[in-house]
Amino acid sequence: MNPEDNCSEHRPAEPSLPQPSGSEPIFKIPFVPLVVAVGLVGLFMVQPDLSQGGTELGLRPVDLSYGYIGGLFTHMVVHGSWMHVIMNAVALLAFGTPVARDFDKSMGPIGWLLFFIVCGVLGGLGYALVHWGDYTPMVGASGAVFGMIGASLRLMAGPGLLIPLFHPVVLRGAAAWMAVNLATGLLGIVLTGGGAGIAWEAHAFGFLAGIILIAPFHQLFSRKIHQMPVR
Repeated sequence: MNPEDNCSEHRPAEPSLPQPSGSEPIFKIPFVPLVVAVGLVGLFMVQPDLSQGGTELGLRPVDLSYGYIGGLFTHMVVHGSWMHVIMNAVALLAFGTPVARDFDKSMGPIGWLLFFIVCGVLGGLGYALVHWGDYTPMVGASGAVFGMIGASLRLMAGPGLLIPLFHPVVLRGAAAWMAVNLATGLLGIVLTGGGAGIAWEAHAFGFLAGIILIAPFHQLFSRKIHQMPVR
């Protein structure tokens, strides 16, 4: 017998993901993500009528040094272009949906909105810390959207089942998303000649917030509180 035939018996198996017990229709979008996504597009339609085209609602890092924190919240409701808001709205529908399905308690919709806001605020705060003292306003809900991406990565096994933070699937997915985010940020810098580009730092901090905070939010707002063991 070839000794190599038995080698596979001694190799540790990589942790695997269980299959969801049931599947949700792919086009059945929960109400709250749909309303928020449509709302972002609707707000952009009236944004030109706002003072300074809505840019005064953006997050200026310098404002935080003076104690003005309103921009941490308002920057999420204004966007830089149609492409910007449509991409965020579509991504929110795609990645906010599994989070909304997981938050299946009666207070789940409120939990989803709170999660969206917290990820957006922390994404904006991370951006402001990196660019402390900058006067250029940062706009967009991308930090909150990336929070949903991070959260959905840990909910890949299905509603009610949270994948551990350090599971290989989560680590690989996080690395891939951050690589794409960094590449997008660098591309934005090149295309703008070093000017105002893509706020990849807000994406990164929002993603980090989402991938970590989904655990306590899962505990609070999901009826099926389970976490996969690391094997």
